[in-house]
Amino acid sequence: MHKYKIILEYDGTNYSGWQKQKNAKSIQGALITAAEEFLGTPVDIQGAGRTDAGVHALAQTAHLESSEKINPVTLRIGLNDNLPAGINIRHVESAHPRFHARHSAVSRSYLYLIARRRTAFGKRYVWWIKDNLDVKKMQQALNVFTGFHDFASFADKRMDKETSTEVNIENVQIQEFSDIIALRITGSHFLWKMVRRIVGIAAEAGRGKLTVPAIEQMLDSYSEVPAHFTAPPSGLFLEAILYEGDRLPEIKPPICIY
Repeated sequence: MHKYKIILEYDGTNYSGWQKQKNAKSIQGALITAAEEFLGTPVDIQGAGRTDAGVHALAQTAHLESSEKINPVTLRIGLNDNLPAGINIRHVESAHPRFHARHSAVSRSYLYLIARRRTAFGKRYVWWIKDNLDVKKMQQALNVFTGFHDFASFADKRMDKETSTEVNIENVQIQEFSDIIALRITGSHFLWKMVRRIVGIAAEAGRGKLTVPAIEQMLDSYSEVPAHFTAPPSGLFLEAILYEGDRLPEIKPPICIY
């Protein structure tokens, strides 16, 4: 078997998420279909992160296993020729047989975009908040989440009960680009809806409706509050999958509102 590392970007608006599902459009499903159409043989494709319905990716990583040996550039072109416009393969390279897109990753980085004004062009990729937001208070709120915590309050109840809710958040950043507020959250891994709930709580802090002690309490003991402030999927992007030796890129939001 031959293994290839794939880096791809996608607009998740019209997809049920990354994971292949019956009777639903998925990114993984579209990739497998495109690969099998191009190669003419069955393939296995696994991703580093299972993005939810409506969530986008700037640099998702996947690996493809095939009985066929093929030039990586030829594979990239062949996949793109068979993929819908909303999915694009950015890079393909040969991978070590032991490489696994998910298990070999050391951390993941998500970017969330909040718009300060209504936009005609970026609606699919931002969360427009009409209220004035205090970015300093949002940063203070985000700082609460750094380190190793139990994020049970920020995970969807439908998550597998045997899955640990303890996560290490390595880095949080917030940066303004004209009328866009970009929030970056980097961690070992993420729970279902966790990033969107962290963003929602940070936005409430930015509105002046939540204090740092109140947010700390949500980590200390289970709370239903984060679920009520889950940010919409439209503004969320899987920014990067980091492997041993990788560094975070400079924050570059895919859109900017002037």
